[in-house]
Amino acid sequence: MTALWIAHVHVTDAEAYGRYAKEAGPAIAAHGGVFLARGGRYRQLEGSDRSRNVVARFPSLEAAVACYESSEYQSALEHAKGAAERDLVIVEETPPASE
Repeated sequence: MTALWIAHVHVTDAEAYGRYAKEAGPAIAAHGGVFLARGGRYRQLEGSDRSRNVVARFPSLEAAVACYESSEYQSALEHAKGAAERDLVIVEETPPASE
């Protein structure tokens, strides 16, 4: 079952967060992650507004968690600490309804 990595981010230090994004992308790809949305247009309908929204699909929940826990991603994440307010959740996708 595939899983979605969903991040809502308010960047407070663009330079440091740019370093995070540059390093995080390859770490995510190395674990089978593919970006579906990355900072594009959006419309906030409920909850707290965060100006950057990212969605990546992984082959499984386990692959997404392994990515987050990997040394490569954790190294990238050091750049985001103090440079952004972030919410991150990994959600297993619902299988398509059979017809």
